Amino acid sequence: MTAGRFDGQAALVTGAATGIGYEVARRIVEEGGSVALVDINGARAQESAARLGGRALGLAADVADEPSIAGAVAEAAGRFGRLDVLVNSAGITGPNVPLESYGADDWRRVMDVNINGTFFACKAAVPVMRKGGYGRIVNIASIAGKEGNPNASAYSTSKAAVIGLTKSLGKELATTEIRVNAVTPAAVKTEIFAQMTQAHIDFMLSKIPVGRFGLVEEVASLVCWLASRECSFSTGAVFDVSGGRATY
Repeated sequence: MTAGRFDGQAALVTGAATGIGYEVARRIVEEGGSVALVDINGARAQESAARLGGRALGLAADVADEPSIAGAVAEAAGRFGRLDVLVNSAGITGPNVPLESYGADDWRRVMDVNINGTFFACKAAVPVMRKGGYGRIVNIASIAGKEGNPNASAYSTSKAAVIGLTKSLGKELATTEIRVNAVTPAAVKTEIFAQMTQAHIDFMLSKIPVGRFGLVEEVASLVCWLASRECSFSTGAVFDVSGGRATY
């Protein structure tokens, strides 16, 4: 924790009602910032924001719907008078099944949330950050996007796409004061585990040399550094937080 690191700044975090998104939002508030917690479950977003106090705002939005997330970005920027930080944490795993059994609707939904949602949020936030002359964007990708997980073709593909978007946008904005980076966690035990089979959970654990799942606090610590002014020379980069599973 770095006291005052986000003093006077405003952030928007998607998928922020629970898990990594909530922990990132909590730390930003504790470190002096204001935060809009955006989630498809608006009631939970508001409950989570209420726990964080007066500098937190809970908003309902579906990141897969461009007008919905664009509206949330506009509302947050309007309420706070600025937008300095965007953390794209909303995501779903989709089914754990062989590719030939993967339903087209399931495939499209994973893509809509994980990559299209990240794209829509960035598209809405970047003009606000350009106007303010500063910004930090952190995309939550996954180790699956670097290595691919069996029986998780849509999730792996969508997270690889998030990595590609991060690299492209980071270079696109490199001559501005906006930095764009991604983190690639290995499995972190959150509510998303409820979407997975036990066999898939066991597989993920077997791949982590440290021998345990990550903690949301560990991921949030890295995200908050990337979201801060301290991260001034890294952009378009992918930062590993996988307990040694991937070291590239």
